Amino acid sequence: MKRVLAVLGAVIVLAIAGTAVGVWRLHDAQGDRLPEISAYSHGHSVRVGPFQYCEVLNLDDCKEPRDAGELRVDEDNPVQLSVPSAVSRAPWRLLRVYENPIDTTVTYYAPKTTLAVTIPTLDPNRGRLTGLAVQLLTLVQDQDGEEFALPHAEWSISTVWP
Repeated sequence: MKRVLAVLGAVIVLAIAGTAVGVWRLHDAQGDRLPEISAYSHGHSVRVGPFQYCEVLNLDDCKEPRDAGELRVDEDNPVQLSVPSAVSRAPWRLLRVYENPIDTTVTYYAPKTTLAVTIPTLDPNRGRLTGLAVQLLTLVQDQDGEEFALPHAEWSISTVWP
């Protein structure tokens, strides 16, 4: 059991290091330009920069452009979400928010696995999709040594229903 935990810990540390290197390379290659996500549904599209973007190794060093997008949707056509390679090369998560925020779903994506996601606008159990958020994660440790993930960057899109 201890060996499994040690291996898991090493994998997490390597993922964080890879994320840090990726963010550093992205910043070096693009200067101050921050990555954007895009979403499309039934002839409407939106491209949005981050709501908040912090340095991966210093969550107190943040840019807060507070960008947020709106996308017109209907119940018959899904949302096609696209993230750039700058996001997909790191571990990221997608939050889907429904009419009752308690029904928010979270999906995690491993590095270099996913550039696009299809999201139904209507869930039979949760109702209408009201928004989505994409988050890049940083592993942090509290005073007791417990590790958990916090977002260091977030993009936000609200849906607009007819």
